[in-house]
Amino acid sequence: MSENHETHTGSCRCGQTRMEVTAPALITMACHCDGCRKMTASAFSLSAMVPAEAFRVVEGEPVKGGLRGPQLDHYFCPHCMSWMFTRIVGMDALVNVRASLFDTRDWATPFIETMTSEKLDWATTPAVHSYPAFPPMEDFQSLMTEYAGR
Repeated sequence: MSENHETHTGSCRCGQTRMEVTAPALITMACHCDGCRKMTASAFSLSAMVPAEAFRVVEGEPVKGGLRGPQLDHYFCPHCMSWMFTRIVGMDALVNVRASLFDTRDWATPFIETMTSEKLDWATTPAVHSYPAFPPMEDFQSLMTEYAGR
């Protein structure tokens, strides 16, 4: 949990499914992969990685959609079908929330961008770090430390 016990709240488009996080984001990201672009109908998806222990759905019952394993499970509001969060199989301590659904607007600013090998030529972000695929796992700790220091 965060030292200042901030609570960050967010919701789907219709407001029937609500979630909260009681810790700061560990890192924020833009993903340019084909799958994220298709699921968001945009140039990239925006997410904030948060500790799973600090994340909870406070209203509604999200349903799986998009990818359903074996590597990722995407969760959606069953009413408006907004893509709300992703759980990465094998990384149970983390949840990727759709950053733009939260009232905390700075979570929507990506610190890293991934899958730039698949990005649209005109798509740009203010990300500090850029990766043609996903960052190597060994880079994540130093990226999260740098993000926390900003």
